[in-house]
Amino acid sequence: MKPETTLFERALRENAQQVENLLDNVLSPAHRSDEITRPDNLLEAMRYGVLNGGKRLRPFLVIESSKMLSGNALAALRVGSALECLHCYSLVHDDLPAMDDDDLRRGQPTVHRKFDEATAILAGDSLLTIAFDIIAAPETPLPDASKTALVLALARAAGIGGMAGGQAFDLAAEKQAPDEQGIITLQAMKTGALLRFACEAGAIIAGADAETRQRLRTFGERVGLAFQLADDLLDLTADAATMGKATGKDAARGKGTLVALRGQAWAEQRLGELVDEASQLLEPYGERADILTAAARFIAERKS
Repeated sequence: MKPETTLFERALRENAQQVENLLDNVLSPAHRSDEITRPDNLLEAMRYGVLNGGKRLRPFLVIESSKMLSGNALAALRVGSALECLHCYSLVHDDLPAMDDDDLRRGQPTVHRKFDEATAILAGDSLLTIAFDIIAAPETPLPDASKTALVLALARAAGIGGMAGGQAFDLAAEKQAPDEQGIITLQAMKTGALLRFACEAGAIIAGADAETRQRLRTFGERVGLAFQLADDLLDLTADAATMGKATGKDAARGKGTLVALRGQAWAEQRLGELVDEASQLLEPYGERADILTAAARFIAERKS
């Protein structure tokens, strides 16, 4: 095992635990200032949708991007945790019968199966909202201008021109398969936008200049492309037990993917190219970028 891989895996595990701890506190029964109360069943569903394991890859990218640029560690942890709430909201809603209609998530019943559809919708709504609460709260040690920039960037990444819009394209793809450019656009929005934000957020937290922010944003775009391409390969080659969710659904529904369009060999070669491109973007940061470089490789080579 390469030393950098060991360092990466340790950082991934430690960051995930910190995120779990913070989210456990944020999603506690005690209501916050200006809240009236927290309904028990809704809170339980939110906690079930968030505190159920997972790699916590998106907050990891926020934390490590900020760390590479000497950003505030607590601020990065809180912004990363906010992003994880928003990501988990998207999973709760994507699993609904009207969307991707999944019964399993990370090997466990999805939120609407564990509770009911109405509670799952409200849990997703609440996780989306609390993400911006976490960023804007006084406990996040950042200047107001940085918080505003983060809220704006996350809103753009998550909304109609980002993740939600990508999901709309994805649903439409079940009826009419998009062409190659349509697939690229769909995936850049549905999957790539939040990963791009995760890396750019590190630069915002660190107060980096525009050039550095753009460099981290582009790195995030390459990581997002690699993540989706690897995901499409896994949907084709992995089994449900390994993935913790149903596989082969894209092919069954006739959804177009780059793997289906270009083939497995092309996809594997393209993944290698994306890792190289991502690594080159981080070369100016030397050894400080080792963990993020290893993260890009992990995303491309992951098995689940």
